[in-house]
Amino acid sequence: MGDWLKSLEDAEADIISAINDKQEITYNELKKFANASEISDETLSRSLFELEKANAIAERNSGGILTYYILQDKSAALQRVIIVEDDKHINDLMSLSIGKNFVISQVYDGREGLERIKTDKPDLVVLDLQLPGMDGLEICQTIKKDAKLKDIIVIIVSAMDPTSNRFKGIKYGADYYIQKPFDPGQLRNLVTIFLRKKGKRFDPLIDLPNEEKISEAVDKALSDEGSEYEIGRFRVEGLGGFATKFGNQAGITILRLVSQLLQDKVNEVGKNVFVGFLNSEDFTIAGKKESVERIISSIRGEFRGVLPFIYQSEGYKPIELGIEDIYGAEKPKLELVYTGIKKDSIIERRAEILKSKRGTREKGDIGSYTYEELRHMLGSDDLDITITRDPTSGVRLSIGKSNADERKGKD
Repeated sequence: MGDWLKSLEDAEADIISAINDKQEITYNELKKFANASEISDETLSRSLFELEKANAIAERNSGGILTYYILQDKSAALQRVIIVEDDKHINDLMSLSIGKNFVISQVYDGREGLERIKTDKPDLVVLDLQLPGMDGLEICQTIKKDAKLKDIIVIIVSAMDPTSNRFKGIKYGADYYIQKPFDPGQLRNLVTIFLRKKGKRFDPLIDLPNEEKISEAVDKALSDEGSEYEIGRFRVEGLGGFATKFGNQAGITILRLVSQLLQDKVNEVGKNVFVGFLNSEDFTIAGKKESVERIISSIRGEFRGVLPFIYQSEGYKPIELGIEDIYGAEKPKLELVYTGIKKDSIIERRAEILKSKRGTREKGDIGSYTYEELRHMLGSDDLDITITRDPTSGVRLSIGKSNADERKGKD
């Protein structure tokens, strides 16, 4: 028994070190590490369970990939969470879901909730939308417009029709939107990762699978000999022009919306589907053909449903009102376009990259591709926008040359 405990302790120490090196790591990467470190599958599973139980790590299904995050020790000063939900049973469930590692206050009225937020200045707010006294969207907007409150993380959990409310919530600054009935585990993990993730602040847009994980998906697509595995590019067509007209933040809002829709759809479909972000107006999606088609069809339908609310938020009036758009010009068109990519095309472009790096790695294995290389392999060279990570201001959107020239001509 003692030997087994020692083995488990050693495995936990090794696993913590492996996750800490990267601050986040996928389960597949941990499996490879465990095999190389002579840690059995059973010991790996037990170690991950114990480390999560001890609040040393947290897991999240990110874009179809199970990812583990290293957590900071916040035991000396417990962080504060306010739940604003008028249904007592749901409020209690939210509190139980989040757990005992935070100081939790439960409020049942919107106006009282906002006053408590202003007074207590919590680290995170879990917010229903349909509340007595004041609705959740108004509370969210008030928080994010107040210089003293704007850094508070807001997670909306609502049963209201998400078609417009998800978009409005993100536009008003909500960090995430969860539909009811909610998964208690998802809420707990999101709160934990938002508040205790080590390193840069967690951002669900940027924390979609990165270039290393996309590289693995591309290699899997190339090595899969069956015809049922598909990889493609999902593009927010017209985003550069939209951001040029309405500002960079409006463009980031659209990307956050599409990102959260994709993540929800991947979770609904289940395993064997992957979604990554190419740091532009493009996402990549890979998996079994039937699952990919289901996600594409579903997200296109939801995006078409939310488009009228997107345009209305920028000043365009609904056509049925018989009023001319206040801008007096054709509105910039937004559309989700999916392009399936043939293996032969990816292999040909990959060969170009390998040739340019010949000699840098044995047998042509270059490890992870860069975002530029990935975009080239997936036929996404013609960019309207690029996304960068700024240590101070977070996500930044830069408009491509053609759109930048267009804006300059108007200024």
